[in-house]
Amino acid sequence: MSATAEKLTYLEETLAQVAYAQLKTEMSLQTLSREMREFKDEMREFKNEMGEFKDEMGEYKDWSKDQIILMNRQWGDLANKMGTFVEDIVAPNLPRIARTCFGCEDLDYFAVRVKKKSCKGDGPRREFDVIAVCEGIFILNETKSSPETRDVDKLAAFVESGARFDYFPEYEGYRIVPVFASLYMDDSLVAYLTRKKIYALTLKEDTMDIVNLNGVS
Repeated sequence: MSATAEKLTYLEETLAQVAYAQLKTEMSLQTLSREMREFKDEMREFKNEMGEFKDEMGEYKDWSKDQIILMNRQWGDLANKMGTFVEDIVAPNLPRIARTCFGCEDLDYFAVRVKKKSCKGDGPRREFDVIAVCEGIFILNETKSSPETRDVDKLAAFVESGARFDYFPEYEGYRIVPVFASLYMDDSLVAYLTRKKIYALTLKEDTMDIVNLNGVS
């Protein structure tokens, strides 16, 4: 074979190899493109599934919150009927209220259904629903299952008279914090309590909370 023929054969083989390589590259690119499309489709389906999952979780959270609120209200109603509302609902919440609303990190004294005689011989015997005391603060709770404005008036009069010192002389000079509690309160009663500078503690969504904190403070 002549040198020219050999060169032509080598050239043809080289071109064939190049063409084959190009074909493989094109095929690989096509495969990659197809896989990328499939991946994008899968990602799109995944995003859709995640969106549905988030929606379902949102609905579940809303349902759970509603169930908790319903359960607490039913528990409150039952405690009201059984006459244990102070012990079961109000008292367990007051340490948290004292801490978050009035800065009482540690209570020096906490008691439920306190029955005391007046230090004055002629004073009447009284029962206090909940008493909570921390440094410089005396929290006096009155709880009613069916609250009326006259109940608020009685508490306000007791606070303003200073008669509390007839029962708790050791806390004279402390800031008094009157808290009126009930399972349900309408807006008019809350407004009346606010005018009397008494905190309104009632069931708010899933827990007991003071609903006129800014108005009284």
